[in-house]
Amino acid sequence: MPIPKRYEKITITDFAAEGKCIYKSDEGVIFIQGNAAPGDVVDIEIVSKRKKYREAKIIKVHELSNLRASPYCQHFDTCGGCRWQHINYPEQLRFKKQQVIDHFERIGKLKDVEIEDVQAAETRQYYRNKLEFTFSENRWLSREEIASGRDFSRNALGYHVPKRFDKIFQVETCHLQPDPSNAIRNALHQYTESKGYVYYDVKNNRGFMRNLIIRTSNTGDVLVIVQFAEPIQEAIEDVLNFLRREFSVISALFYIVNQKGNDSYQDQEVVHFHGETFIRETMEDLTFMVGPKSFYQTNSEQAYELYKVARTYAELTGNELVYDLYTGTGTIANFVARNARKVIGVEYVEDAVVDARKNSALNGIANTAFFAGDMKKVLDRGFLERNGRPDVIITDPPRAGMDPAVIETILAAAPERIVYVSCNTATQARDLEMLAQQYRVTKAQPVDMFPHTHHIENVAQLVRR
Repeated sequence: MPIPKRYEKITITDFAAEGKCIYKSDEGVIFIQGNAAPGDVVDIEIVSKRKKYREAKIIKVHELSNLRASPYCQHFDTCGGCRWQHINYPEQLRFKKQQVIDHFERIGKLKDVEIEDVQAAETRQYYRNKLEFTFSENRWLSREEIASGRDFSRNALGYHVPKRFDKIFQVETCHLQPDPSNAIRNALHQYTESKGYVYYDVKNNRGFMRNLIIRTSNTGDVLVIVQFAEPIQEAIEDVLNFLRREFSVISALFYIVNQKGNDSYQDQEVVHFHGETFIRETMEDLTFMVGPKSFYQTNSEQAYELYKVARTYAELTGNELVYDLYTGTGTIANFVARNARKVIGVEYVEDAVVDARKNSALNGIANTAFFAGDMKKVLDRGFLERNGRPDVIITDPPRAGMDPAVIETILAAAPERIVYVSCNTATQARDLEMLAQQYRVTKAQPVDMFPHTHHIENVAQLVRR
């Protein structure tokens, strides 16, 4: 058996895609596994070889980088969620901006765009308004727990171990969502274990307790959904009544009986059990209703900053017809409506369009209209003729970006300006290259929605040539 190749006392070079660290060797790029940082001096061992790159693990640390910070979470080594806690925040922002530049230049062939410094997040812990936790009868045990020789319950309510769909580690304290998130999760775990309710077995699609979703809001509202894998009504009501008794702060309580092979619930019936049927988020003087299936940006504070950038880039005077593509529950559409003559939102999910209309009505906004359907089918030349050609298009597509047919229709519509909001700058850059035949990309503003991760949101302004 060949001895794995080692490199001794190498200095980790930089970050690469998806926040991984790299070392540029004579044999090509080596991706470093684990919680490495640029500037670390380490010994590494190759663990896998690919045609264009290698992967390695650290086997000895000689010197730690001055870019490092101390992780604050007890689950840092296991979780992988906030995987950049060990990198100081200014360095995180530096890489995120560089990631936007690299994608624009390499993928979009855009070299003269004014890319602003990343708009930093003031709140870097407890910033999320939605989290999902999984029940499992197959708890992940750490090396320390195994070495202790103690007996541990194999039930867990927490997060997936990275790259393990079947392993869940027990979360004690998560620093992503504000109170009462941790208290609700921990109390529910203790109660359901004490009652002997069977936790879910994902491999065999059996068990009772399956999934927990907690949504909090900047108004103090709390929405909770519990997913069960079996329709045992007496037990379902027992669990929900426990939450109702112990947490009067829960504004809206729901449950789902999901007997599919996965936890996705957009196609499942959500049953209202107690309280209101939605919670409220506010932005400036607007109020948005968020229901159990509603999409709302998971960082409310930074979503406001993101939408302000989009509104500024739109340069609205009050006379424009605006199309808001991939409008979701109409947050951007309603946010810019007072600055436009009319806003037309298009969204694939019908329930989201219903919410968008409700949000307009709730805020007394009368100059919006919303349409549901597959974007590439709804947004065609006939749609433009019926509803008018837009002066401005704001588009906020999913990570996969826009379908070529949608881009063709946008080019045919020929708005004066396009504002492209993206959670994936690689697909954004790809789409911008297609739009560049008729539009000049004038500037871009990255916004840090997810501190301590490699993810970055970006807003680009395009002006017709």
